[in-house]
Amino acid sequence: MSLAPERLSIGIRRHFTTPGTHPYDQVSWERRDAQIKNWKDGTVAFEQLGVEFPTSWSLNSTNIVSQKYFRGTPGTAERENSMRQVIDRVADTITKWGTECGYFADQLESDSFRDELKFILVTQRAAFNSPVWFNIGVEGVPQQASACFILAVDDTMDAILNWYKEEGTIFKGGSGSGINLSNIRSSAEHLKGGGTASGPVSFMRGADSSAGTIKSGGKTRRAAKMVILNVDHPDIEEFIWCKSHEEKKARALRDAGFDMDLDGKDSFSVQYQNANNSVRVTDEFMQAVRDDADWNLLAVKDRRVVRSIRARDLWRQMATASWECADPGLQFDTTINKWHTAHAAGRINGSNPCSEYMHIDNSACNLASINLLKYLDDNDHFDVEAYSHTIEVMFTAQEILVGNADYPTEKIAENSRLFRQLGLGYANLGALLMALGMPYDSTGGRAWAAALTSLMTGHAYATSARTASRMGPFAGYSANERYMNNVLRMHRDANKEIDNIDVVQQDLVDAATASWDAAVRDGEEFGVRNSQASVLAPTGTIGLMMDCDTTGIEPDLGLVKFKKLVGGGNMTIVNQTVPRALKQLGYEGPVVERIVAYIDEQKTIVGSPDLKAEHLPVFACSMGDNTIHYEGHVRMMGATQPFLSGAISKTVNMPEDASIEDIEALHMLSWELGIKAVAVYRDNCKVGQPLSTAKKDSEKGSNDGGDATNSATQIIERIVERVVHQPVRQKLPRSRRGRTFEFRVADCKGFATIGEYADGR
Repeated sequence: MSLAPERLSIGIRRHFTTPGTHPYDQVSWERRDAQIKNWKDGTVAFEQLGVEFPTSWSLNSTNIVSQKYFRGTPGTAERENSMRQVIDRVADTITKWGTECGYFADQLESDSFRDELKFILVTQRAAFNSPVWFNIGVEGVPQQASACFILAVDDTMDAILNWYKEEGTIFKGGSGSGINLSNIRSSAEHLKGGGTASGPVSFMRGADSSAGTIKSGGKTRRAAKMVILNVDHPDIEEFIWCKSHEEKKARALRDAGFDMDLDGKDSFSVQYQNANNSVRVTDEFMQAVRDDADWNLLAVKDRRVVRSIRARDLWRQMATASWECADPGLQFDTTINKWHTAHAAGRINGSNPCSEYMHIDNSACNLASINLLKYLDDNDHFDVEAYSHTIEVMFTAQEILVGNADYPTEKIAENSRLFRQLGLGYANLGALLMALGMPYDSTGGRAWAAALTSLMTGHAYATSARTASRMGPFAGYSANERYMNNVLRMHRDANKEIDNIDVVQQDLVDAATASWDAAVRDGEEFGVRNSQASVLAPTGTIGLMMDCDTTGIEPDLGLVKFKKLVGGGNMTIVNQTVPRALKQLGYEGPVVERIVAYIDEQKTIVGSPDLKAEHLPVFACSMGDNTIHYEGHVRMMGATQPFLSGAISKTVNMPEDASIEDIEALHMLSWELGIKAVAVYRDNCKVGQPLSTAKKDSEKGSNDGGDATNSATQIIERIVERVVHQPVRQKLPRSRRGRTFEFRVADCKGFATIGEYADGR
């Protein structure tokens, strides 16, 4: 055991737990049945009986974890059946690695870390990204812990085929990847042996087909990927329009009677649907748009001008294609590289599938997210001390993982250990703001979000500096010391400029300021252990695991939720944040009950006679009849971006009647606010849309007798994962009927014996 007490301590202490009391004994447990049905025909797609979970966990989170994260063959004794086993597998492995590597000053700190981590996880205060739950502590599988990968490709056939292989390996491990294809010569350039090149868009077809076939981690997640092309690449117009053309094909096939729904049996004939596409634009291009200047498209091999195009024409094409099919998104290259902590290692060219992780090529990032609403107490006071402590514990766990995990390629493994990129983030921001009685789209809401994000990243970097004092800075630090410390100072300076900070709880503001002072001071003395500390991820699956009302940085989707009930069935319930927000706004018990009853009946808060007009914005959501204006989404991103190492995974939802000019204006605003990436989705612009809202009973069936799902307003976010329901093996009884059939192929005779279940199947 390597505890190395002579070195400085990271300082992990107990906050939630006490010595001698197991963290699991601080919560109550029960056995329940997990079951997921196929939404199309009602058949059972997954079932595991008698699984054990804390009583506070919902049936939704029980189903998600049982299906996705319990390891072992279903129906066998080796199959995990309790959340205790899952958390023990992960937390004990991380603690063991941390102890062996010398992270802890003594056994007391090691034990404190283990117990605190288990308590945080079992009480849904935070969660790691899916690959940690898939892989860590499972014997016989690579210990892949990162969800985010950035690959690279050169202009050779070997490199292109290697790209396919590396992507497939990453998808198999339960993760996603992104790649910038701008190194591949354009279709306007000649090959050495004669003829012209195929261009990057043609090679995207093969990669897209592969991604559509591979299940991530062997589970139910489809592969997630991002493809990027620079705005000066000669094939940029073909890239901009490739998904729009396929969307038109999908509509034609749907109208001809083919099943083109999301994961419909005929939908796989449509190409480019397994990736998010983004165009990399520079400040130079953005200025050309403003000035109505021409823009040069440059050959990949010799940088000669292939042709020129009016910058505003190219800008309009991006907005039009996005209006038609939600792709491409934009990534703002100059802004991204301005905040780069490791310039000496090369520029940032790519991102992961959802654009939150941005760093050097051939690199990885493991993610974790904190459930913000867990830190708001019954008196509506945000527990800054508990939040800071959770940041320390989760960030330390991620740091231990990065040095001990397995990686899909040697180059990614090398860069991960050289730069130790981490991505701590949060979920439930929208629910927290509503509970505080704070509109999401308000200066106050943005101030709270900025302060929370600032403390998260500042305290993570302060923890990273303390870890560096014990373990040493990341290996690439010496070559990048100037860049790293400059970015830390940029974050600290941005913390001083938060608008409307007076509305934020004072101890939160003070803690954020102190964290950045410590990060800069200790970073200059010891260096930092990690070149990146934070991102805001979509938190789709782990958000469900933590029973979050809202994911990542998103506001609430709607005020009414569908809830599955233990024992079967489901019901619609009003979001429990609503009565909490009403009480915060000064409404008394009977009035709160009347407003909640109105929402339950009408499926909206609009028109409630008891609600004051000035309070309506507090309950605005992403969809419905009281929606947040799309600019409000972008301004929230702008408020939090200066306090993130990486970027923000978020789709800006726009109404169906939004114009192409509206999208152009939104793209421009995103750049002006210093956001690193933006993607929009205009309602009903795609054939397959997975998300819908509830409508009141009087509206159900109004679509010529169609069901409520078809008639509901629909919305989609950029594809993070697709859920594919997999079969569950049911063993035949030991004593059973059987039938034997004789068959003949040419001169060979054979027999086939088929056993039957008791019901004749």
